[in-house]
Amino acid sequence: MSAKIVVVGGGFGGLTTVTALKRIDADITLVDRQNHHLFQPLLYQVAMAGLAPSEIAAPIRSIVRRQRRVTVLLDEVTGVDFARKRVSLSRGDELAYDYLVLAPGARTSYFGNEAWAHYAPGLKSLDDAVEIRRRVLVAFEAAEREPDPARRARLLSFVVIGGGPTGVELAGAIAELARYVLSRDFRHVRPSETRVLLIEAGQRVLATFEPSLSESAVHQLSELGVHVRTGSRVSNISAEGVTLSDCEVIAADTVLWAAGVAGNPLLARIGLEVDRAGRAKVGPDCALAAHPEVFVIGDAAFLADDQGKPLPGVSPVAMQMGRYVAEQIGQELRAQQGGSSAPARAPFRYFDKGSMATIGRSRAIAEARGLKLSGFTAWLAWLVVHVWYLVGFRNRLLVMFDWAWSYVTYRRGARLITGGRLEPGAPGRAPLSSSKREAAGAARSD
Repeated sequence: MSAKIVVVGGGFGGLTTVTALKRIDADITLVDRQNHHLFQPLLYQVAMAGLAPSEIAAPIRSIVRRQRRVTVLLDEVTGVDFARKRVSLSRGDELAYDYLVLAPGARTSYFGNEAWAHYAPGLKSLDDAVEIRRRVLVAFEAAEREPDPARRARLLSFVVIGGGPTGVELAGAIAELARYVLSRDFRHVRPSETRVLLIEAGQRVLATFEPSLSESAVHQLSELGVHVRTGSRVSNISAEGVTLSDCEVIAADTVLWAAGVAGNPLLARIGLEVDRAGRAKVGPDCALAAHPEVFVIGDAAFLADDQGKPLPGVSPVAMQMGRYVAEQIGQELRAQQGGSSAPARAPFRYFDKGSMATIGRSRAIAEARGLKLSGFTAWLAWLVVHVWYLVGFRNRLLVMFDWAWSYVTYRRGARLITGGRLEPGAPGRAPLSSSKREAAGAARSD
């Protein structure tokens, strides 16, 4: 009888695991609550109308269609019985497994202030990106016809909370959108009236990069007109705007959250030991100590490197974990089929190829094994790397064409307002509440 492998989550970690198992004699079931794989590093481009959703997502079934022994289920995981080796689904089905790979990804964390999600959406899904795009474009539409200077200033004020890569990318993209794109289409909105504020609680943005690159990022943001505030903590977010810990109130209709992520609630709900961020604690082999047949990878896993630092929640980590887990499973299954003992699992080692963050058109920073880049060179490297990892040749061609067109003309063709309400400041479709997030078993892995 063939082995049964269940993979939860069709993001980078889960999908890489499945594709790496293509030569393994096993029946594989991939479960995800979405029918598509999302290229999250370019999600902010959808939020800022640079790309259409279809250009950074691909149907999971299409990606694995050549793997005849892979079954894809559009469903949510509600529980795991480790003793019986069964996965429970929301529709009442149960899946038996010999190996289980949990790659449910992460969710936006508001550090216990879930009410803020109503006013400041995060950026973890296509729905989030389309909602952010709607809010930004509606603000400009309202400013076009607003005669009151104070109200107009509030409409054209955009606050991004969190100075990590996502926050920096969003802030730079909003400023670029206002300065170079929308100003050509609107008759009364001037770039000088748009205010973009990036708030970071720490002492510098992009804290995982070298200090010199963080400084370069701030300089490049300033060139776009973004105001960077470090050492500033948010104490409240409401319909009026953002309140800082020193009681300063920043009036803004559009507030975006990029300050924190947490592990999928599914992990704690099925009884796994998790850290403060909700990530499952795993051994050096990415497996649970009490259940070596169960692996947790990607954003969902807490695993420290040789220096004791947790591995970052980025796509290269998830992909390398996926290939590693597939290799371990393959070795053990081949040993079982050959009637021999499986070799001891070698510990997982993450090979850091470097880090990148884009800031805007021809603006970025990058570092890789001692090499530091900034400006156009870093942006070009970022462009090549991200397009290369897009799923599907068609997606790569579309994205390259769209970016080339936008670069030359400063035009963006995805400026569509869909869903929600047209009143500025009206949240429309609010992000998932904490209770709804917990009910959404399998998310996706970064």
